[in-house]
Amino acid sequence: MTYGGSERTGVSPDATHDAVVVVPGIMGSALRDTTTGRPVWGFRDLGWLRAAWLRGDGMHPLHLDENERSGKYGRIEATELLRFPAWAPFLKGFEPYKDLLTAVDSVAHPKAVLPFPYDWRLPVAVNGAKLADAAHRHLAKWRASAEHACARRLHPDEREARLVFVAHSMGGLVTRAAFAHAASQGSDLALETRAVVTLGTPFFGSVQTAAILNGNHSPVAFLPRCRMQALSATLPGVHDLLPDYRCVDAGADVHRLGPTDVAALGGDKELAREAQAFQQRMREHVPELPGHRAVVGVAQPTAQSLRLDAGVVREQYVAFRRNGDGELARDRDGIPGRHDRAGDGTVYRDAAYLSSTEPIWLPLQHGALAKDSTAIKYVRAVLTEYDQDLGPALGAGDIGLDVPDLVEAGNPWLLRVRSAPDSDRATYAGIRCTIHDADTDRQIAKPALGWHDGDFGARITLRAPRLYRIKVKSGGNAPVTQLVLAVDPADD
Repeated sequence: MTYGGSERTGVSPDATHDAVVVVPGIMGSALRDTTTGRPVWGFRDLGWLRAAWLRGDGMHPLHLDENERSGKYGRIEATELLRFPAWAPFLKGFEPYKDLLTAVDSVAHPKAVLPFPYDWRLPVAVNGAKLADAAHRHLAKWRASAEHACARRLHPDEREARLVFVAHSMGGLVTRAAFAHAASQGSDLALETRAVVTLGTPFFGSVQTAAILNGNHSPVAFLPRCRMQALSATLPGVHDLLPDYRCVDAGADVHRLGPTDVAALGGDKELAREAQAFQQRMREHVPELPGHRAVVGVAQPTAQSLRLDAGVVREQYVAFRRNGDGELARDRDGIPGRHDRAGDGTVYRDAAYLSSTEPIWLPLQHGALAKDSTAIKYVRAVLTEYDQDLGPALGAGDIGLDVPDLVEAGNPWLLRVRSAPDSDRATYAGIRCTIHDADTDRQIAKPALGWHDGDFGARITLRAPRLYRIKVKSGGNAPVTQLVLAVDPADD
C-alpha cells in the first residue's frame, strides 16, 4: 500500500498530513481473554460462528461477569479491528474493516493512522475515555515524527496536524463520548480536531436493540437469538444502544422506552437506567462534534418504533413526527401520524445524525456503510479536503434490500428488493443480484429477479452452511449488500 504517493513528476500527492483515528462499531473489534490468551471474538474460521451460536457454549466468555459489572475491567482486551466477516442474530453480518482502513491511505504516512479497537461489551463512556487518551497520545506522537515535519511543509500554511476521526456505528457514540470526557477534564481535544466522520451511528439509539434484548422471533433462528439475548442482557454497551426517543406505540400516544420496560422485555433494569442517564448527559452537556459529517443509510427496511405486547417486542417499520411546537404530530382525529422513514436496516435515518449536522444520504445497509466504494470515496474526500471545504454531497438513491439474517441451508426463501413506494415496475428494470462467499467474495450464484406475489425479488436456496454476501446493484450505483448466515437444519 502506498501512502501519499504520485507517479507523475512535479505533482504533489493528494494526501493529508493530519492524524486519523478509525473507530469500529459494535462487535467490530476482535477480543481476547487475557486469562487464557485465547480469542473470544473475531475468528478467521467461519465454522466457529455456527458452533458459537448453535452448539456448545461459545458465547459465554463474552458475558460480563460480576467483577466487570463493578468496574474491574481487564479480563477481556481488544486486539485489532475485525479482519474477517462475522455474524450475529438481529445485527446480521459484520463486514471487516480492511476497506475502511484502505480508505485512509490518503495520509502522508502510515504512522498517521491509529486503528482503535475497543471492548464493545463495556459502557460507551468507558471506551470514550480510553479513546480520548489514545487520540491525544497518537496526535502528539505523530506531530513529533520526522514524517510529520516533512508532510507539514507541503501544507499551504504549514499548520500542525490535527485529528480526523472516522467512526462506524457504535464507534460514533464512543467518539462523541471521547469529546464529552475531554471536555469534563478541561482537555483541548475539540480544538485539536478538524473533522469527525460518522457512518451509520445510532445517535438516538436503535429499536433493533430492544428486539435483541427481547430475544423472540422466528423458529429458524430461535437458539441463536436466545443466546444473543442472554449475552446482551449482561452488556452495558448494548444497553447504551437502546432508542432514546419516543418509539413505543401505545395507540393514542407514543412514549419512551423506560428501564421498567427494558426489564420486562428481557434486559437489565439497572443497565437500562445507567444507559438512560448516559444518553441524557450526551444530550445536555456534550459540545458539537467538530466538523461533523454524518453518513446515513437510507431506503432499507428498518424498524423505527415498537409495540409491547405482554412483554414481547413487535417491531414497526414506521416512525412518529413532531410538529413545530415539539409536540407529537396528530391527524384530525387525534391519532399520531405514522410515516415510514426507513434507514440502513439497523438504524433508522432520523436517529443517525444530530440536529447540528447536515447528513449525507446513501442507499446502503448498515454494515456496508464502512465498506461500500461510494462511502469510502467520501471518507477520502473529507481526509483530503482543504480546511475551508465541506466535501462533496452524495445522492440518496432508492434501492432497498430485504433479506433474513439467518436461513436454513437447502430451504428456499424470498429475497425482496424494495424501491420508493410510488415507483412503477419500470423502476426495477436493470437490477441485478449476485451471491458471494463472504470470506473470499467469490461469486457463486446469480439468481434471476422477478415478481413474486407482488414483491420483486428472487427465490433463493443456499445449499451449504456458511456465511454469504448478497449484492443487489442498479445502474451505475454502488451495490447494496447484506450478509446472511445459512445453517444446517440439524443444528436447530
